[in-house]
Amino acid sequence: MTQTAHAERPVDIQGKPYNRLLLMTVMLVGAFVAILNQTILSTALPHIMTDLNITAATGQWLTTAFLLTNGIMIPITAMLIGKINSKTLFLTAMIVFTIGTVISAFSDSFALLLTGRIIQAAGAGILMPLMQTIFLLIFPPDRRGAAMGMVGLVIAFAPAIGPTLSGWIVDSYDWQMLFIILIPIAVLDIIFAFFAMRKVVELTNPKIDVLSIALSTIGFGALLYGFSSAGTDGWTDGLVLTMFAVGIIGLVLFVWRQLKMEKPMLELRVFQSPVFTLSTIISAIVMMSMIGAEIVLPLYIQTILGETALHSGLLLLPGAIVMGVMSPITGIIFDKIGPKLLAIVGMTLLVAGTIPFMFLTKDTSTMYIIVFYAVRFFGISMVMMPMSTAGMNSLPLNMMSHGTAVNNTIRQVAGSIGTAILITVLSNVTKNNMPEKALAMTDPKGFASQAMTANLDGMQAAFLVAVAFAVVGLILSLFVKDIRPQGKKSVSK
Repeated sequence: MTQTAHAERPVDIQGKPYNRLLLMTVMLVGAFVAILNQTILSTALPHIMTDLNITAATGQWLTTAFLLTNGIMIPITAMLIGKINSKTLFLTAMIVFTIGTVISAFSDSFALLLTGRIIQAAGAGILMPLMQTIFLLIFPPDRRGAAMGMVGLVIAFAPAIGPTLSGWIVDSYDWQMLFIILIPIAVLDIIFAFFAMRKVVELTNPKIDVLSIALSTIGFGALLYGFSSAGTDGWTDGLVLTMFAVGIIGLVLFVWRQLKMEKPMLELRVFQSPVFTLSTIISAIVMMSMIGAEIVLPLYIQTILGETALHSGLLLLPGAIVMGVMSPITGIIFDKIGPKLLAIVGMTLLVAGTIPFMFLTKDTSTMYIIVFYAVRFFGISMVMMPMSTAGMNSLPLNMMSHGTAVNNTIRQVAGSIGTAILITVLSNVTKNNMPEKALAMTDPKGFASQAMTANLDGMQAAFLVAVAFAVVGLILSLFVKDIRPQGKKSVSK
């Protein structure tokens, strides 16, 4: 084993010492700006629609295409990590992301902006699994909790401040400024990466299997497209059902090929570890509850309470700050006590913090929203990265890149599924409870009142589903084994 994760002074695979803190900082900054892009357009979309003369359905693709490309790139990254040295791969991913950001910043048409978003996502999809793989390799198991807590801070904080930052910028400047402010940060990170990044992942030089890449792209892409479209078009829409079928067939063929190959693109045998399997399922359920609720709550704040997009983002900011502050702390606690207690307490808080949103009214106070949203995120911070880290600790070092790729891919799909389910429930319940349109002519006030009640019914039903997700996660957390991380770990070859 040439990777000396346990050495007092870290050295790369060539035996040269490097600054671990500087390497971590460079990767965290790169991942932060990449993940920020997932939600940065949410409150800016109306401005972009007006400026580029597009509909909401068309504009939504600026976010959907980013998530789709991101999801497709994640499983491919496991192969790239074994093929390309970590320094070159990080620099390439950051440069690709920056090129996409520049195109987006200076785009004057929807097609050009969409192209920029897809290029951004191609780079962003590499950054997260690469960062997690490197962090898990450069720290011994008994310190990985704290390291992954920093990753959790980025995962939680970046997308959470996106809507707030977006709302503030588009109120004061053109929407292009959302991308312009990221360019100098990304460029500086690339410059520092030339000096700080090191080759810390041993290359296995896997063979590029074009069929695996094609099946992975078709499978994950079609499935994510189906779930993304189901929220607006409905579960029975012909195209949605076709995408589900294509996605499932593609994934089945992809899994079959991976299990048959001696050196697969994505090592699905990571699921032979019961700890990894359980931790991945719990992380996915948390993601479903978290992302879906993050979409529904701003709709409530803006449509029922009548607040602005900026105010909506500000109400959710304390929850994001709680998770950002707690992620490193829960990582340190994980290193000391293991995952079980954290998972049970965290899932209990997530359930307790979600139930109050089932009882939202048109007069609910903003403090009510702030407090219980923060409780939800306090719980999520105790589960998300600790469970991922527990799963990774159950794998040998040579399986880390595959484990992170599998974990990230499933979380991405779960987030899309959770959003689609909650939005579809919200839409269907609202639609079924809407008053007859004729009432709008005879009693406009009565129609408006009943329409608001219908919208509230839909949102309450969506949060009921979010509670159900959290309860399932809580039940599963009872089966987590309290294995404390050890300082030494053998590597199976």
